[in-house]
Amino acid sequence: MKFHAKFLMISIAAGLMAYSWRDTFEAESLRGARVLVTGASTGIGEQLAYQYARFGAQIVITARRERVLREVAARCLKLGAQKVLYVAADMGLTSDPERVVKFAVDKLGGLDYLVLNHIGPSPFAMWDGDVEHTRWLMQVNFLSYMQMTSAALPSLEKSGGTIVVVSSLLGKMCTPFVGPYSATKFSVNGFFGVLQHELAMQRKNVSITISVLGLIDTQSALEKVKGYTNMTAHPAHEAALHIIKAGATHQAESFYPWYMYITCLFRDWFPFFRDLVIKNSYYYEP
Repeated sequence: MKFHAKFLMISIAAGLMAYSWRDTFEAESLRGARVLVTGASTGIGEQLAYQYARFGAQIVITARRERVLREVAARCLKLGAQKVLYVAADMGLTSDPERVVKFAVDKLGGLDYLVLNHIGPSPFAMWDGDVEHTRWLMQVNFLSYMQMTSAALPSLEKSGGTIVVVSSLLGKMCTPFVGPYSATKFSVNGFFGVLQHELAMQRKNVSITISVLGLIDTQSALEKVKGYTNMTAHPAHEAALHIIKAGATHQAESFYPWYMYITCLFRDWFPFFRDLVIKNSYYYEP
C-alpha cells in the first residue's frame, strides 16, 4: 500500500512538473540581451555562447585561455551575436570574479543574464585525503559564483535580470568518485536555493534559475568516466539550449534530461533501490 501511495505521489508530481515546464520560451526576448557566460572556452559554456549568439544577444565570454576565447568569439559573431567581447580570467584567483563582472557591465552598459557555468578540473577517483584541492575547488566552483553574484546584483536589479546557475545531479545525489566536485555542487544548490527565497522576500526584481544536469557528452566528462560507468551522456548543445530556455522563462529549477527530476524523487523515496542502482552503475576494482 505504501509503495502504491509513493508511486501515485511521484506520478502526480511528475505531471505537475511537466505542466510547469511547458515551453513558453520566446526567442525574440533574447535579441539584444546583455549576457555574461563563464567557462565559455569549451564544453557546455562554449555551446551556451553559440546558442545565445543565434538568438542575437550581446555577449561577454570568459575562461582562462584567451586564444580559445578569441576563436569562440569569432564564431559567435558569425552565428548572429550583436556584440561579442571576451576577457581571460582565472576563477581560482579571488580578484578575478569581480573584475570579470565589472568588465561585462562596463562594456555592455549593464547585465540581463549572469550565466555561471565554469568549473575547475577535479579527478574522477576515490577521495585521497587531499583537503587543499577541495579548498581550491571550492573557490573555483562555488565561492567565485558568490563573488560574481554579489558584484552583478546591482546591475541585474536595474534590468530585472536573471542569474542562471549551471549545476549537476551530483549536487543532489551522492555517488562515488566525485567527492570534492560533489561538495562544491551541493554548496551551489544550497546557496542559490536560499538566495531565491531571500530575493523574493526582499522583493528584488532578480530571478534565479538553477539547472540540474545529468552526464553531458563534453570531452572532459567523457574522458573522466570512461571505464567507470555505462551511463548515457547527453548532447552539450541540447543541454545549453535547455539552460537558456529555463533562464529566459524564469524557471526556479530545471532538469536536463527531464528524468533527472524523477531521479531526485527516487533518491528520497526509495533509498534502498537508489543505492542499489548507484552500486550497479559504476565499475571499480580495488
